[in-house]
Amino acid sequence: MKFVPIPLGGAYVIELERNVDGRGFFARSWSAEEFEARGLTSNLAQCSISFNTRKGTLRGLHYQIEPYPETKLVRCSAGAVYDVLVDLRRESPTHRKWFGVELNAENRKMVYIPKGFAHGFQALVDNTEIFYQISENYRVEASRGARWNDPAFAIDWPIANPILSERDRTFPDYMP
Repeated sequence: MKFVPIPLGGAYVIELERNVDGRGFFARSWSAEEFEARGLTSNLAQCSISFNTRKGTLRGLHYQIEPYPETKLVRCSAGAVYDVLVDLRRESPTHRKWFGVELNAENRKMVYIPKGFAHGFQALVDNTEIFYQISENYRVEASRGARWNDPAFAIDWPIANPILSERDRTFPDYMP
C-alpha cells in the first residue's frame, strides 16, 4: 500500500500496490502492521456498507464525539463517489478545512480518516457502494453531523441539488 498524505494532517489517500500477472492482480488493502508503523489507528471494531441507488445521493457530514470518536478507512467497491473529509480538530491548523477525492471501483483508492474529522460522500453514478472499516462501534448517543452545505466549510460538491435523508438535511451548522 502507498500512503499519500493530504493537506489535512493525519489523513491519507491510500493507493494499492498491485502485483499484476496474466490472471489480473493481487493487492493488500489492509495491514495492521503497516498502519501501526505509521502511527495510525489499526484497531477494527466494525465494518459497514453503504449502498446508494441514485446518482447525486449525498450522505454526511457524519462523525462521533468522545468517548467514541471514529477512525475510518473508506473505499468504493462499486460505482464512484466524491468523498469528503473535514477537519474538526479545534487545535489543528487546518480546522474547518476540507479535502475531496474521487473514489471509484476502477482506481481502488481508499481514504484514511482520523478521529476528529467529519466524513461525507456524494454518489457520482447510480448503484454505488462504499465499504467502511471503522475503529469504534456505532453509538447513537455519540453520533453527530454538520450540514453538508455549511458555509463554514464551503465544500464544492460536484452535483447540485443532492438527494439527502431528512436527518442529513436538518443537521445544524457546525459550532466549534
